[in-house]
Amino acid sequence: MSSIHYLTLSSIIFSIGFLGIFINRKNIIVILMSIELMLLAANINFIGFAFLLDDLYGQIFALFVLVVAAAEAAIGLAILTIFFKRAGSINIDVISKMKG
Repeated sequence: MSSIHYLTLSSIIFSIGFLGIFINRKNIIVILMSIELMLLAANINFIGFAFLLDDLYGQIFALFVLVVAAAEAAIGLAILTIFFKRAGSINIDVISKMKG
């Protein structure tokens, strides 16, 4: 598999994540999922080029990014459950009006 395949797949996934952020601005869960897709696209680039260059550092860095993304998703979902309990909605409009 050549590098153009990795770049094509990564750019398609990154574009889907980027469009997901800008098309759906109301639901915060969709925005978090879109950010995760963008991180996945970056990981595909790291792993693809690390494989092509026969280098292990890209794969290690991709694993590190996956760990950070999992922690980010866990913290984000925990904050969202608190917002949902407090406001009854997870729309960005309701969340941005909360003070405190």
